[in-house]
Amino acid sequence: MLAALLLFALLVAALWQMPQRYVAQAIVAPAETTSIATSTLLSPMPLLGGGLLDDRPSGNFAVYLDALRSPEAAAMLARDTGLLQHLDGLRTAWPLGPLRRALGLRIEADLDDVQAWLEQNFAATQNIATVTFTLTLAHRDRAAALDALQRLHALAEAKVREDLGALARRRIAAIEARLAAEGDLYLRNALYDLLGQQQRSALVVAADEAVAARIVSAPMVELRPSLPNRTLLVLLFALLAPMVSLTGILALVLLRPDRSGPRGLGQAMPAVGAE
Repeated sequence: MLAALLLFALLVAALWQMPQRYVAQAIVAPAETTSIATSTLLSPMPLLGGGLLDDRPSGNFAVYLDALRSPEAAAMLARDTGLLQHLDGLRTAWPLGPLRRALGLRIEADLDDVQAWLEQNFAATQNIATVTFTLTLAHRDRAAALDALQRLHALAEAKVREDLGALARRRIAAIEARLAAEGDLYLRNALYDLLGQQQRSALVVAADEAVAARIVSAPMVELRPSLPNRTLLVLLFALLAPMVSLTGILALVLLRPDRSGPRGLGQAMPAVGAE
């Protein structure tokens, strides 16, 4: 019992020394799930597509999800936020900071550290039985968590919008150049049809508010930090400490050598008929 109490006290003390983090959260849905989605309007036959609900992240939304964790996102956070300074403070803090200085290791954080931080603290989880995704970002600073999540969403949405707009502009320029040199009437009519489709695509991309992901719940951050969950961990420690202590003490008892020595045959088996 004493060993269990000591182990439980050590675990709780270590837990209370760990700084907690705030979690910013947003819920998004693929823009392709609506009948007037951008990808639907970009097709030559807008209203004759397949099913409207698809639980697989595909199309523009798949590009959006990948852009949230891309090196471009890490570079944006390093450039537009104070994440590099935050990581510098973590790398110089006790106990690893003095050890890094003593060993002459790198102290300043770089883009690789920002990318690793983003992969560890950001998550995009699909909700059960729905097409929505929950975006979460954990940070020690409450305002920084919300700001970083908003910037990530804006970057990924702008990435998809810029790719679609640039593609439409290149196609329009190529078709117009072909029209200027084409003299055949039938080919010119076909080219005009293609030009109209691409102009419609450019118009839709410029006018639609959400090209890849529609916001179901706007980015918000909790009032109190929740990571790590101290209440749950304390309960787990209360169950873990007695089990570990009992296992360790039993192992010590079983491994302790027997100092009584081997008993003789006469001592181990009394003679038959002895009183």
